[in-house]
Amino acid sequence: MDFRHSQKTIRLKSQMTKLEPPDVHHLLAAIGWVELGNPAEARHELNRISEAHRSHPDVLEGEWRIHAAAKSWTAALQVARRQIQAAKSHPSGWINQSYALHELKQTREAFDQLLPLARRFPKISVIHYNLACYACQLGRLDAAKKSLARAIKHRGKDEIKNLALADADLKPMWRYIRCL
Repeated sequence: MDFRHSQKTIRLKSQMTKLEPPDVHHLLAAIGWVELGNPAEARHELNRISEAHRSHPDVLEGEWRIHAAAKSWTAALQVARRQIQAAKSHPSGWINQSYALHELKQTREAFDQLLPLARRFPKISVIHYNLACYACQLGRLDAAKKSLARAIKHRGKDEIKNLALADADLKPMWRYIRCL
């Protein structure tokens, strides 16, 4: 699982008790299929969730992950916007929206949409990491360095450094990152 998506696990674990069986089981199965690289089976499991829970934030997170795995970024963006409506105070939908926008080559908008979250959720490293990626792609290397430093502060230098050196979005900064 990509670091940019790793914060979603926290969301799922924190909200899982609100879904009752069998819906929670279908959601867990869908996530398992996504992690195994089979979005078709994941979609099948997600479709088995009752209509009453289709707008639950965790179900929407699962649906977003399916679209992301299939690289269906327009559909992922639509789901992320539904996530925001379902849980405005939680960063997951906002992170997913920005990620989808970036993948749709709307990096400026992705950066602008995510930046306010860095202030609201200063300890969530994936927000800072993604901002570093977007800033780097926009040619704003000083902003990228600052965001990367914040990600390191909250996640750890070795982990972020290893991720960053494998991330094509940060390639213009690899020389700098190697020296961290």
